[in-house]
Amino acid sequence: MVLVYSIPLRNRFRGITVREGVLFEGAHGWGEFCAFPDYDDTECAPWLACAVEAAEQGWPAPVRDRIPVNCTVPVVSPEKAHAIVTRSGCTTAKVKVADPGASLADDLARVEAVRDALGPGGRLRVDANAAWDVDTAVRALRELDRVAGGLEYAEQPCPDIEQLAAVRRRVDVRIAADESIRRAEDPMKVAVAGAADLAVIKVAPLGGVRQALKVAEAAGLPCVVSSAVETSVGMAAGLALAGALPELDFACGLGTLSLLDGDVAGDSLTPRDGWLPVPTAPPVPDRYAEFAADERTAARWLDRLRRVRAVTG
Repeated sequence: MVLVYSIPLRNRFRGITVREGVLFEGAHGWGEFCAFPDYDDTECAPWLACAVEAAEQGWPAPVRDRIPVNCTVPVVSPEKAHAIVTRSGCTTAKVKVADPGASLADDLARVEAVRDALGPGGRLRVDANAAWDVDTAVRALRELDRVAGGLEYAEQPCPDIEQLAAVRRRVDVRIAADESIRRAEDPMKVAVAGAADLAVIKVAPLGGVRQALKVAEAAGLPCVVSSAVETSVGMAAGLALAGALPELDFACGLGTLSLLDGDVAGDSLTPRDGWLPVPTAPPVPDRYAEFAADERTAARWLDRLRRVRAVTG
């Protein structure tokens, strides 16, 4: 069975307002294929491999049964940011910054509101999605670190490894590599150790739980598992990865269902008091009918699925 869903986002995220994808059932359960629109067919191949692994193979045995998670704050007003954090129940928050339509002053106000919501003991991290050059990153991170009362880390402030390394030498904030790993031609060979203090690992872009575990080992850094804004079906694979990592010292970015205006599964993977359980299999998409895509969207995704399957052989 193959299903195509379409769920509105509560706020614009990565330039999109609707999250779409394909769900399909296999011998072990359900998988989700939902590569972002800017990924070409070759880049989509690991996303499909991740979905196939979940549906047909299942995942390695976990070493922990629950995962600490952060809430994610998109580019919203300070008032909305404060409400998101307060409502989440999480003690760690990741704040999106460096949006093309926002200024550093906007980012500072958002971060200040998040710090107020978290209180002095909460952990606050920012994600620039590779938007800055080195000098801009250094200037912005010093200001953001000051307003935050100390950032836990900054995720992918610049596009490439050399720039990350340059920023890391000039600021007192930990640097985390995300796009530099997941969008690398060969994630197993990305030498991030000199450019970052942490590795952000996303299970779908890396090809599934087993492959992501190999990438995490090759990175040689503490890891944070983050989502690609999937439904609970796809999110389950990220939790399986976090559950299987030998060490997990940081809260994971797997509390992103709050970004979606609904979920395909009644057994939704929504954090409670900042924690999520490690599932043994993806939940069943028993609420799919509420979010079924229209015929045109479904046809587009089924064609994409066909093309990516052809790439993977």
